Amino acid sequence: MSRSNHPDGSRRRFLGTLAGSACLFGWLHTAVVRSQTATAPAGGQGGSGHHVAESEPLAQSLGYKDDASKVDKAKFSTFKPGEKCGNCRFFQGASGQSAGPCQIFGGELVSSTGWCSSYNAKT
Repeated sequence: MSRSNHPDGSRRRFLGTLAGSACLFGWLHTAVVRSQTATAPAGGQGGSGHHVAESEPLAQSLGYKDDASKVDKAKFSTFKPGEKCGNCRFFQGASGQSAGPCQIFGGELVSSTGWCSSYNAKT
């Protein structure tokens, strides 16, 4: 029998590795693109455009309020008058916006007049 009738094993391994690598690269690329679009601001408004509700579990655990004047000062003794999302380092909205993306809430929208216990003044 001639050699042309029996494919070389190393060639098969190479082609199999090449195909597997291409699939892996495609999967990784898709995962990276999806993670970037899930956290990137959409039109300057953040994440999916979802506004964080005070009733959501993370919002409740951080004492988030849409209106900083309604913060439970007994429960969150670190709150100081004048603190609000609009002047927090985690707020990514433009100055004067009524709402903007927040890094703490994964880029979801928070009220610029809101507050949570993760507040950290912009420097």
